[in-house]
Amino acid sequence: MIFDANALMVEKFIESQVVLPTEIILDFDATVDEVHGHQENRHFHGYYANYCFLPLHVFCGDHLLVSYLRPSNIDGSKHAWAILSLLVKRFRRTWPTVKIIFRGDSGFCRDLMLRWCERHAVTYIVGIAQNNRLNTFSQERQKLAAENYNKTKEKQRIFSEFNYAAKSWKNERRVITKSEHTDKGANPRYIVTNEKKCTPQALYEEHYCSRGDMENRIKEIKRGVFSDRTSCHRWWPNQLRLIFSSMAYILIESTRRIALKNTELAAAQCATIRLKLYKIGAIILRNTRRIRFLLSSHYPKPLLFLEITKRLCSA
Repeated sequence: MIFDANALMVEKFIESQVVLPTEIILDFDATVDEVHGHQENRHFHGYYANYCFLPLHVFCGDHLLVSYLRPSNIDGSKHAWAILSLLVKRFRRTWPTVKIIFRGDSGFCRDLMLRWCERHAVTYIVGIAQNNRLNTFSQERQKLAAENYNKTKEKQRIFSEFNYAAKSWKNERRVITKSEHTDKGANPRYIVTNEKKCTPQALYEEHYCSRGDMENRIKEIKRGVFSDRTSCHRWWPNQLRLIFSSMAYILIESTRRIALKNTELAAAQCATIRLKLYKIGAIILRNTRRIRFLLSSHYPKPLLFLEITKRLCSA
């Protein structure tokens, strides 16, 4: 049932595309779901310093495609490879020529995943954790950024690239480096990619940094539809709760995309839409022939409510 629900979310995304997409960017990210009981498969996570789950989310823009609850005693990329494979196969069945981009932070920089992307013509833009060898490659750029900062006292960023292969990799890959220096000192960052067309700066700023918006979507799921309320003792009920929250997010996001365009709530967060649009005081009257909903006459947005109702009915 859980996998069927995720598959349904993917199908709804495909149905929502009114024109043939030229590229699909799949943003993968894990998030922490702290627990405060003795739920099944909860474990202590050293990085988050708490007992938690480690759910995996996949987005394409604002569209949620996958919500998958996982225990926290695993690698952050666990099962991401299999999910990516299923998504790529499904999209190419509908859009054989579409360009698919896999994007994630350094937690998803795994040689097996990168090699799979290379074999199946999937573009990847993935963070890679800094190490001594990477810092050695970018040493001259970091030194230059530090010198420029000492002269101007303004933040410096210098972009460059080089070919690099970790010991576990079978081949070299293109690595983009951002040599940044601020009042807090050096802050080098690296990404690995098989994208050949973009310049290092454009690839980092316009393509990789855009994945930061996914973190806002995850916050929406947590704060707006309470995806972190996984308080059941058993594992599968908690997974089902996550799916219910994901479905609620899709409902609100679809309302925002379809019916709230060019309105005062066009860019509102899920929590705002739920509070200002969905929460209406009402009396329910039922007899043998009909059920009537009598909405409060003091509801502050009746005209907006009627307008989006018309839009949803005609969609």
